[in-house]
Amino acid sequence: MSLKEYLKDNNSKKKVEITTLENQLYDAVQKAGLDKGNLTINNLSSYAIVTEKKKNPDYLASKQYRLKVSDLNKWNDIIGSIDPKGIAYTNIDSYDYSKIETLKKELKIKALQAAKEKASYLVEALGDKLGSVIDIQEVNNEQYPQPIYRNVMMMKAESADMAGAAAPEIDFKK
Repeated sequence: MSLKEYLKDNNSKKKVEITTLENQLYDAVQKAGLDKGNLTINNLSSYAIVTEKKKNPDYLASKQYRLKVSDLNKWNDIIGSIDPKGIAYTNIDSYDYSKIETLKKELKIKALQAAKEKASYLVEALGDKLGSVIDIQEVNNEQYPQPIYRNVMMMKAESADMAGAAAPEIDFKK
């Protein structure tokens, strides 16, 4: 989810700060009963409105967050608690299945049984009998995300400098 500062009623003097929006998000996450660790900062950026640049040289801040939820109804409650003008966009980053390890184990067992059956009928076609297992090799085709090379403390310091007011302590994504 991305939150962005915006100008109230297109007035360049009245800006809704990113910390206000971040506090709304943080409070909504707490109210939904989600653990603080489920909300992390994904990215920080700032931008200028080109048409307003001469009148207002200040940059508007933007922050992207990652929120882990297991119930989409909580997601709806959280989004409904944030100023809609401050939400730039939302998207689903990933899905996960809580029983994935059990499923992987079952599939590996089925794959081994299928391999044994195939080896057995191939050997029998040559008039021989299948012996005991000599070697089992597992090829792992899982992909892992590449590490993100950023100085987390520097990003947190920049975030605090931009805020002006006290912002909630939200961890940066691992």
